[in-house]
Amino acid sequence: MNTALYQARRTELARRIGPNGIAILPTAPEQQRNRDADFLFRHDSYFFYLSGFTEAKAWLVVKGDGHTTLFCNPKDLEREIWDGIRLGPDAAPAALGVDAAFSINDIDAHMPGLLDGRDAVWFPFATHKALESRVDGWLGTLRARVRYGTLTPETQRDLCGPLDEMRLIKDASEQATMRRAAQISAGAHIRAMRLSAQMLREGKEVREYHLDAELLHEFRRHGSQYPAYGSIVAGGANACVLHYRADEGLVRNGDLVLIDAGCELDGYASDITRTFPANGKFSGPQRALYQLVLASQVAAVAATKAGARFTDPHEATVKVLAQGMLDLGLLDSNKVGSLEDVIEKRAYFQFYMHRTGHWLGMDVHDCGAYTEPSEIGNKTERKDALTGETLINRPARILQPGMVLTIEPGIYVRPAEGVPERFHNIGIRIEDDAIVTESGCELISRGVPVDPDEIEALMRG
Repeated sequence: MNTALYQARRTELARRIGPNGIAILPTAPEQQRNRDADFLFRHDSYFFYLSGFTEAKAWLVVKGDGHTTLFCNPKDLEREIWDGIRLGPDAAPAALGVDAAFSINDIDAHMPGLLDGRDAVWFPFATHKALESRVDGWLGTLRARVRYGTLTPETQRDLCGPLDEMRLIKDASEQATMRRAAQISAGAHIRAMRLSAQMLREGKEVREYHLDAELLHEFRRHGSQYPAYGSIVAGGANACVLHYRADEGLVRNGDLVLIDAGCELDGYASDITRTFPANGKFSGPQRALYQLVLASQVAAVAATKAGARFTDPHEATVKVLAQGMLDLGLLDSNKVGSLEDVIEKRAYFQFYMHRTGHWLGMDVHDCGAYTEPSEIGNKTERKDALTGETLINRPARILQPGMVLTIEPGIYVRPAEGVPERFHNIGIRIEDDAIVTESGCELISRGVPVDPDEIEALMRG
């Protein structure tokens, strides 16, 4: 473990909370799956970001002077026989670079003393059940000793604020891990594409779970610990369900398949979507819509660079998609008007109803503000064209080198009056992971092709 990396992050956090602040952060709780089994444990992202520690039942306390205390499970031979070796408090300082470590069983005894004399206590709001009550209990213990000279923090502040800003810019180590995660995930998509075409050529039945199994196999084969999220494997009309989950649906010859899947590697997520013909050959209508979505992604990629706004890729995408919907007859200009009318009235929303990207990092929908902190006081109001609701607009985040986001335009055509039948039940999304650079962005997930001719060539192999 690179303890210096985590020490540097804790030092930066200490600077942000001030010399008299104190930050308290638990890892994620274990979750029971059923009678005698838990869900596979996954650490809290904030906790891991500051510690690199992956065991359950652990807390981290960082003081404003940089002093760090870890509370973790004590060594216990009987439990370790059943659940695995524990690091333990004695070994933690050397292994993790923390200043002190104690048994989690002693946290209530130590916390009032750690809080004494601090002016503000920082902890993540609304992320851990009963955390606020736990902190209140420690503060209550401290207040009961005021006649003995104790000083209780007067302010409680949300720790997510400074940590979100720190996590938004990925350092070189984080970027390297994310490149590797994207590489593994790209290989998994290729594997699923090839299997689909091969099984159909051989006359075999293809189910969505067959392709899902290929993804999982490739993730684990290359050292990924988990999928970053529940994989979407959607054949045919199922691709028009945005959060469809891999199920037992039949993948038919002539269908498109939409796969939205990515692995998590060493705490960092990847997030890739590809849409491909199940048999390896696009039909005319499928190719027409696919090329439209791809053109919109090209426009979004060009708009993704340092100094641009987070919303710029989305606006570029919408402009291309809206014009394409008019050109292909998905939208009737006699009814919806010009391109400007389509955008202003959000007429495109019938076929494209999500944003073009999100932050990516330790969480697949990673933390970080989407508004520009330096301009948060600037706001305007507008009436939503579809709902009539009054919305408040604030300036979008200015992109900086090291930010990582997805670029994922799509189009989803459900049968409806006036919609050309040749496009019915076609759902397409193309999603890549992008690291913002000074001059543009680095697409780290292009190990799997997006060009339709390249996809067809790949699936013939």
